[in-house]
Amino acid sequence: MGDPRVERMHVGDNTLWSIGEVARKTGLSVKLIRHWSDAGVVHPADRTPAGYRLYGTEALARLQLAQTLRGLGLGLAAIRDVLERESTLSEVAATHIDALEKQIRTLRTQQAVLRSVTRRDTTAEGLTTMTELARMSAAERRAIIQDFVTDTLGELDVPTYRRGLLAASPDLPADPTDEQVDAWLELGELVKNPALRASVRRMAHYAAEHHPGEHDDSALRDAEQATDDWLRRVETATAQGIAPDSPAADPVVTAIVATWIPTQAAPDGRELVDNAQARGLLLEQLEVASDTHAERYWQLLCIINGWPVRPSMAAAGQWLTTALRAHPEPGARAAQLAELYDGGQDVWEPAGVLHACDEVLDAVGGLVSAVEPGQFDRPTACADWDVHTLLNHLVWENLLWAGLANGTPRSDFTADHLGDDHVAAFRTASQAARSAFRRPGMLERRYGPAPGRRLVEQLVIEMLVHGWDLAQAIGHPYDTVQHVAETALPVVREIYGDLPRTAAGSFAPPQPVPDDAGPLDRLAAYLGRSVT
Repeated sequence: MGDPRVERMHVGDNTLWSIGEVARKTGLSVKLIRHWSDAGVVHPADRTPAGYRLYGTEALARLQLAQTLRGLGLGLAAIRDVLERESTLSEVAATHIDALEKQIRTLRTQQAVLRSVTRRDTTAEGLTTMTELARMSAAERRAIIQDFVTDTLGELDVPTYRRGLLAASPDLPADPTDEQVDAWLELGELVKNPALRASVRRMAHYAAEHHPGEHDDSALRDAEQATDDWLRRVETATAQGIAPDSPAADPVVTAIVATWIPTQAAPDGRELVDNAQARGLLLEQLEVASDTHAERYWQLLCIINGWPVRPSMAAAGQWLTTALRAHPEPGARAAQLAELYDGGQDVWEPAGVLHACDEVLDAVGGLVSAVEPGQFDRPTACADWDVHTLLNHLVWENLLWAGLANGTPRSDFTADHLGDDHVAAFRTASQAARSAFRRPGMLERRYGPAPGRRLVEQLVIEMLVHGWDLAQAIGHPYDTVQHVAETALPVVREIYGDLPRTAAGSFAPPQPVPDDAGPLDRLAAYLGRSVT
């Protein structure tokens, strides 16, 4: 505290104030003013006879400016430089901006780490690793990828593949987004995953065995174009509701193979043609390249580097691999079905299959009528389908088979077929199917390899199993068609027994059933449903 006897005094034309009076005028503490005086930020203009400091108007102005600069985060040295005019205010501001930007980047990195922690089940050890990854320099990030590539590829003769991996180094911008920082943290952990290393090694080993040495840019472009082609064709087929294990998938596979063949050389040196050998080779390549870890590796690199991120190819890859297994050579599935349809035992009398269809459609119609809108979001036995999606599919199946029977195939698989009244939508669609099936001569007419009665049979099977799905989801009885399921089960085994049971296929692998299970439960279990 200043001399209590001196609050202000006049020296010539100047008014001087004690440190206490200056504190009251500026709102600063006496302790802080004294500290800033000792640091050279502000200078006393004079002293009292007792040695107490006195400050003039210049000191007040310096203190106010120093307070402002301090509020902006400048240190005492920078404040002193400005006040002593050793640096201009703009120069100090520019320097401080750089410092603030570094602090902001650090804080954003820390924020990204903490957000990642909240999204993951991160251990204390994992947090330490993430923090170390976040603090790495660009050179250290590149070194991690270089070590990963070198260790994984070893001495394999794949120079083009190796260069491609090394060239795609993570290059975080100076001001990365949270997504980019999070992607780097994930990538830093991913390259330590043995599954990723095994996948990259497997692809490199395949390339070294079948296509060693250098590859020119044109070959790489051809391969990329072939990939884009099959992705586009599969996406179109999926949007049209074409199952990979259905006869309609064979023309899609044929078109894909025709585009892919020019990019390949047969193992025995002969020119490839679309046959079992070529389709087997394409299937092998897809299986070697199919890995979620490797796909995620490239997606993360694209995010980090600000490149366009290709959507996941996993679902399309599953569709094509399933289609190749179901159609191992051109026309194989159609020929198999033709033989089955011509030589197999017809368990339904021609009119009997129509009667069975009516029974099942009536039973499913009762289930549909029992569904309340509040039940739409309930899960079902169909993976990723809720009740609303299942209802839409039930309507679509009737529209699909009615269109085929009428010679007007539909391709609006992804449309909303329910509208505002699911009961009316099903009633209208099922009536369309009944009418189409009763057209004169329809049961004997050929639809590809199948006679018309087999189209009716397909709708019966679809309604039986998806009706079971709906009954289970809403807890409603569905026992009136047990006898139809008993008749249909041998047919189902005959038609679907040899098909691949994959995630992309029409049905999952058969599931166990209790010894006392009824025909409907046995049918559902054979088509991949879990029956308890």
